[in-house]
Amino acid sequence: MSVLSCRDVCLGYDGKTIISDLNFETDQGDYLCIAGENGSGKSTLIKAILGLIPLSSGKITTGDGVKRNEIGYLPQQTSIQRDFPASVWEIVLSGCQGGAGMRPFYSKAEKQTAEENIEKTGISAFKKRCYRELSGGQQQRVLLARALCAARKMVLLDEPVSALDPIATAEMYGLIEKLNKEDKITVIMVSHDIAAAVKYADKILHLGKTVFFGSKDEYVKSGVSFGFLPGGEVK
Repeated sequence: MSVLSCRDVCLGYDGKTIISDLNFETDQGDYLCIAGENGSGKSTLIKAILGLIPLSSGKITTGDGVKRNEIGYLPQQTSIQRDFPASVWEIVLSGCQGGAGMRPFYSKAEKQTAEENIEKTGISAFKKRCYRELSGGQQQRVLLARALCAARKMVLLDEPVSALDPIATAEMYGLIEKLNKEDKITVIMVSHDIAAAVKYADKILHLGKTVFFGSKDEYVKSGVSFGFLPGGEVK
């Protein structure tokens, strides 16, 4: 069943169109990677899905009971965010704010959800530590746990391994794959890492001069990815 549908979507800013007449659907349990050149509108599309920016035209709808405020979001980190002076527990728990409404406190169920996601992302050992004292890979796990607190069936990840070392990158990809395969969470991930996209994703949405949407096997055969990897090959 479709959990996200984009129909004839156009996006832009300052009078400039970035994405034009985009159509695709994501089903429950999909792992979709959004790839493409810099400036092709990948992060802009993620923000539009979340309702953070308006569409120029077209329609984005959610299905299978998914609401906009029930989509987990892991944005690209900024230097200010990396130095945020809060505990791991406080940051993860803040992911439950969307469900708390006007309540000035978190419920027992919300605290239990935060505990479960801390365990799920492997950060229990440092849940009382200050976020800014953690390594880049640890910080990304914290932000992923926070996103999971908001998510019911879907998470949007914008360059989740950006600036991570190879070991932390492999661990993050493994964790995301586990959430998708074992917990059946729909994953939509923006990435420049075409090799990882082909390895982990079920479907690829490529934005740019050429727009492609289909399975990863179809993507490889299409040749759209050529030029992104040394030698023109998908490894």
